[in-house]
Amino acid sequence: MPELTRVAVVYYSATGTAHELAKEVVIGAEKAGAEVRLRKVTELAPEAAIASRPAWAEHVAATRDVPIATPDDLVWADGIVMGSPTRFGNIASQLKQFLDTLGPQWAQGLLADRVYSGFTTTDTAHGGQESTLLALYATFHHFGGIVVAPGYTDPVKFADGNPYGSSHVGRRGEAPVDDTARASARYQGERVARIATALKTDGAA
Repeated sequence: MPELTRVAVVYYSATGTAHELAKEVVIGAEKAGAEVRLRKVTELAPEAAIASRPAWAEHVAATRDVPIATPDDLVWADGIVMGSPTRFGNIASQLKQFLDTLGPQWAQGLLADRVYSGFTTTDTAHGGQESTLLALYATFHHFGGIVVAPGYTDPVKFADGNPYGSSHVGRRGEAPVDDTARASARYQGERVARIATALKTDGAA
């Protein structure tokens, strides 16, 4: 019996929007037959900052049982999907710090030849979704990864309008993750798993 394709979904989320997208990516990848690990990166913000925003504190408490990502989770995976809210047009420092710990795995080529993709969230419609995902993809290129953006390859991508990845505009907490964003994230997870499976199957032939 062939080994299941393995997908790691690694994310940072402060108040829960990116977490919601991450769960949808997991659903899509599992639907495509993949074994999936959902992992969050370590929170770096001081407790006082977290406590100052009730939604942030509530999300930290609600996701206490989500495992923390390790480099081994990426080495294990055939496909990797990472997500982060936008911070000044770039990924959050929490995810960046995790990426910065991957030097040993990168130097050994252990992160190469895997399928990579990304998702993001912003408060405003033009808050940096495109620049955040492109910045994340630059790291994947350094890894020697195979970047698989969703593009306009499914009707849902014409609905959400973001070919670079899944995304959502939260409007400062006033706009919950909608059905379009959820469907887009599920499709992204399915596409990553499907392409990772094709590459894995071809490589084993």
